[in-house]
Parts: sequence; C-alpha cells; structure tokens
Amino acid sequence: MEKNTIRTGSAILLLSLGLVAHGASMLNSEKTYTTPMSEKLITLGAGCFWCVEAVFSNLNGVISVSSGYMGGHIKNPAYREVCSGRTGHAEVVQVSFDPEIIDLAMILEVFFATHDPTTLNRQGADVGSQYRSAIYYHEEDQRLSIDQALIKASDEWSNPIVTEIAPATSYYVAEDYHQSYFELHGDAPYCGAVIAPKMKKFQQKYNFLMKQ
Repeated sequence: MEKNTIRTGSAILLLSLGLVAHGASMLNSEKTYTTPMSEKLITLGAGCFWCVEAVFSNLNGVISVSSGYMGGHIKNPAYREVCSGRTGHAEVVQVSFDPEIIDLAMILEVFFATHDPTTLNRQGADVGSQYRSAIYYHEEDQRLSIDQALIKASDEWSNPIVTEIAPATSYYVAEDYHQSYFELHGDAPYCGAVIAPKMKKFQQKYNFLMKQ
C-alpha cells in the first residue's frame, strides 16, 4: 500500500513537472517566433539579387532579406528558367523591415542610390529582363512613398528612370545557394569584382544607417 502511494505521488509529480515544462516550452516557442506588429514588406529588383541582398541586409531596422523571384507568369520558377528570360520574373529581394526604425522612404533612397534605375533590363554586365529595376509594393499606401522617392531620384539621374512599379504578386524564394551569397562567398570572383565595390560605396554614403 505504501509503495502504491509513493508510485501514485511520483506520477502526479512527474505529470505536474511535465505540464510546467510544456508550458515553458510553449512560451519559448512563442517568444522565438514573435515578430514586431509594425513589420512591413517591400520587394525590390535592382539587378543581380546577390548584390541587392548584401546591401539591404546591412541596414539597421531591416529584419530579414531573402533573394527570390517575382513578376513572372509561371509557378515555382527555377533559377535556370528565370535566367532564360522566358518566365517574365525579375530577380528580387523581399525586405522585411520595422518602420519604427527605418521608414520606406529611406529604404527607397538606398534602393535608387545603389543601382542604375535608368538602364532598361540591365545592370552593368548583367543583361536581361530578369535584371530589371523594379519596386513591388505590398500595401496601397506604400505608393505615396514610392512616388515621392521616384520624384526625388529623378533629380539625381540625368536619364529617365525606367523602374517598374507594380503591386506585389506571387513571390518565390530562390534556391538555398543564392541566400546570403556575399556573406558566404565573399572571395568568389563575382563578389570581388562587382559586389565588394558596390558595398564599399554604400558603406561610405550610408554608414549612419548600418547595423553595428
């Protein structure tokens, strides 16, 4: 009788501890995946997404950046298909940001300052419609900021700006090997020849916006 009492008491204790642990686990999980209520999205195309991701991932207030494809007419495009130019997709980065730290106006200023928005379907040696300059907005009220940024940028460039501006459509995350490319492959020839010089100019002009 005494053994049964001890066994029952132990079972109750283990069950209680289990419930407490489960509750703590749920709290940790909720904390891990909580995002700011003010988090916003903007999707940008400015040539090779390796370059664009490297720039925006370094901005203070940017929560996350992923490389992918948008603006095309087929589902689940692969990199090779997009590079053919036949899918209609642009190489883009999807930027998640906290507008309480960095507003859309500043993000767009950086966007227009770190690529050439006056060259149609081209950035440097990267040629094709997949490299077009593009802004895909996720909320209708973002249009005002975009229009104002476009007017401001027009004063900075002597040629007309040809940036595509359209509502965001289906976004497809690019293959894993494209993510954080400059961070992981900074010694690759393309990174040294193209991305590193772009990053140096960006850092010199926008050092005050950089993550510390």
